[in-house]
Amino acid sequence: MSDTVMRHQIADYLNTSSTETPSFALMGVGFNTLDENPNAQTDGKTYIHQKAQSSQIKNYQTQFPFDTDLIASEEAVMALYSIGRNQRTGADAELEYVRVELFQPHVTLENTFSARKFKVAVAVTGITGAGGEAVKVTGTLHGVGDPVYGTFNTTTKIFTETA
Repeated sequence: MSDTVMRHQIADYLNTSSTETPSFALMGVGFNTLDENPNAQTDGKTYIHQKAQSSQIKNYQTQFPFDTDLIASEEAVMALYSIGRNQRTGADAELEYVRVELFQPHVTLENTFSARKFKVAVAVTGITGAGGEAVKVTGTLHGVGDPVYGTFNTTTKIFTETA
């Protein structure tokens, strides 16, 4: 058996609630792609005794580009569409996003997996569709601040921060 991780072994959830109580919707049906680009930012310097530059990672500008079919019954798709359609800005265009590694189950807790929670600024760049085709919503989830590490229960849909 191969240890290669397949895309279906990473689950993505978007908090679609506008209240204090989170309601995480699976980003599944309708999503054609949802990638992760850590975008490491480097700082380089060449010292007087070197020919080549020395680099170090100074920060990350995490982005999650997405491509979806507009499916009206899918909560996560509609949350993204709504931000673009209504041209929301600032805090009104920010959501919580959880990326769950289904290939890393918790040792003792059932249906619980290693996860990271991000605050993301949703940048919808296109709501498009040619005649006879499904409407697509495309854009990028831009990381806001640092991710929170923890676990996510896929049955209860509760994220628990690691102490």
